[in-house]
Amino acid sequence: MTRPQRERLAAAQAELLRALLADGDVPEGFDPDRVRVEKRALLAKRRGIVAALRPDVAAELDERFRPLFDAYAAAHPKEVGTRFREDAARFAEWATARGELRPPKKERWWRRAT
Repeated sequence: MTRPQRERLAAAQAELLRALLADGDVPEGFDPDRVRVEKRALLAKRRGIVAALRPDVAAELDERFRPLFDAYAAAHPKEVGTRFREDAARFAEWATARGELRPPKKERWWRRAT
């Protein structure tokens, strides 16, 4: 494969990833329906992992969890190298900043002597 071919392939792959993960347009040559289905599956997988890692957040948000997470994910695509625990923590921070979650209780670093 020549260098220009590799560069075109890399650009097409980047376009496809933007379409799947970051609300980008579906690149030419791809079936929009299949891309939409895959995009929905990837979002559901990400949402499920965040709910499993932070069941407290999912429970507190209850029925609001899905639409709020979907809004968060559309505005904040998961970055390369970001671990799911970091993604879950960032979602909780985002939801707290929007007033959707109660701020976490601060833990005391000291204990009263009894």
